[in-house]
Amino acid sequence: MTTFDQFFFTVFTTFKTRFKQKANTIALIYISALQIAVLFLLGMFFATFLNKMNVSTISSDKAWILFVISAIGIHLKNWLKYNGKTRKVLNAKFNRSKSNQHHIGLLLSLPFACLILGLILLKSF
Repeated sequence: MTTFDQFFFTVFTTFKTRFKQKANTIALIYISALQIAVLFLLGMFFATFLNKMNVSTISSDKAWILFVISAIGIHLKNWLKYNGKTRKVLNAKFNRSKSNQHHIGLLLSLPFACLILGLILLKSF
């Protein structure tokens, strides 16, 4: 089970007690937002790095289009993965293993931290 799977099920189990029907949707949106924020941060890091090295690889417009297509792909991948039978199998593994629980406040702040760092890198670009 990957780190993102553990983050998903930590958020899922936390919100399952309060929002029984919407817990899966909340966890799906969270994990998609986290992965898209990490993609944004890595993209801004490499764009800034390559700009400082005076390397011209891809135009800005094409990079943003590639980012949007990748974000849609990430969300669809997560939607397919965390709905249905695969989620139930992973949930059984997560409940059986009882791995270390992550603090929900820290987990919810991770996408915002990635976005802030990405925006700082975008400003220096």
